[in-house]
Order: sequence, then structure tokens, then C-alpha cells
Amino acid sequence: MAIIMDGNGRWAAARGLPRVEGHRRGVEALRRTVRAAIELGIAYLTIYSFSSENWRRPAKEVGDLFSLLRLFVRRDLADLHARGVKVRFVGMKEGLPADIAGLLAEAEHLTGANSGLTLVVAFNYGARQEILEAARALARAALEGKIDPLQVDEQGFEAFLDTVGIPDPDLLIRTSGEQRLSNFLLWQSAYAELVFMPILWPDFDRAALEAAVKEFRSRDRRFGGLGAPAPHVKERA
Repeated sequence: MAIIMDGNGRWAAARGLPRVEGHRRGVEALRRTVRAAIELGIAYLTIYSFSSENWRRPAKEVGDLFSLLRLFVRRDLADLHARGVKVRFVGMKEGLPADIAGLLAEAEHLTGANSGLTLVVAFNYGARQEILEAARALARAALEGKIDPLQVDEQGFEAFLDTVGIPDPDLLIRTSGEQRLSNFLLWQSAYAELVFMPILWPDFDRAALEAAVKEFRSRDRRFGGLGAPAPHVKERA
């Protein structure tokens, strides 16, 4: 499962609050969602935390987002670890503040051996950039004679993506009513079921998650064929 967590700013504006308060409430929604995902037995949850385009926002807002990330890691990492959550980050590490890069590495190292929910945080991530960097890495490997480009298939190309080893999402949710991918998991979402929800992200809760899963289960997934394979999203009995 993957989620585009959209609507923090609009949630705050509707209440006459600063945008940072919307982001704070968005972190609370993330906590609720991670707990619900664990309880529902979801194996992988990928969240769009900070896109490579978010650098275009005012410097203060970018700073506020970084501060919330610092707070989330410092406050929630121990709890995530205790719950068996494995944390993984995808996106560009270059250009990040040194302490942020260190926190990301610390979270991955501490939880790396866990076998519960894998929480994939897309931070400083853009799908076009990811695909471009993968193509460059593949080209370098071909020039160095390490691979035959004519023998590269989809699986071989995926080995160069940030998400190597992470299953493609079966379900991709976007909140706030917007209906676009916004440069998120473009390769990986080729056959994902897309569920767009009018709820703003700070109001997202277990009931909303279960509604999205219910909608997913109603879809007929054919993957270009005629039959519908069993969905990969499973709930515990």
C-alpha cells in the first residue's frame, strides 16, 4: 500500500491556523495510520513524506517540515522498533542537512532486522528523478561491461531503482480529493488500484483506511488479462 498524504495546508487554512499546524496534525494522522496498518496485517506501507519538488515551497515551511521529521524520528522511532516495524527511506540523500541524513540512517540501522510492517518513507523523492538515475546507473554498468543492455528486462531495471526489494503497491491512496500521482512511484504504480478520497490528511484514520481497503477489494484486477488474481493486501482474522 502507498499513500500520498495530501491536504495539511488546506486543513489548517479552513481553521484559520498556520500551515505548520496542519503538518503537525498530519504527523498525528500518520501515527494512527501506521498503527492501523499493523493491526490490519499490511506488509508494506509507503508514504510520500517530502517530494523533490517541495524545495520550491517557502524556506520556513521546508524548515518546519524538517523539524517535524526530526521530532517524528526522535519521538516515534523507539515505538516503531518495539512494534517490529522496519523503516526504510527512498529518495535522494544528497543536499539534505547532515543531521537529517544521520537520523534517516539511524532509523534504518536500528530497525533493519525487524520483520513486521515495512514503513517506506519517500523523502526528498521524485519518481522521474528516480527513473532517470536508474537509467544512468544502468548505462554506466553497460559501459563498464558489467551487464548486456540487450538482456535487461523489467526485473533487471528495477534493480537500479530506489525501491529495489520492495513490492509494487497493490493500492495507492491519495487524500484531499486531488486525482493525480504528483511524481510518486510512477514505475511501481503501473498496476496499482488508485483510490482518491475527499478527506484531508489530518482527518485520516483507521475508518478511512478500512474504507480504502474495502474499495480496493471491490476492484477486478486483471493485469491486462481476463482473470483476477487474488489481492495481496491481507487482513488478519
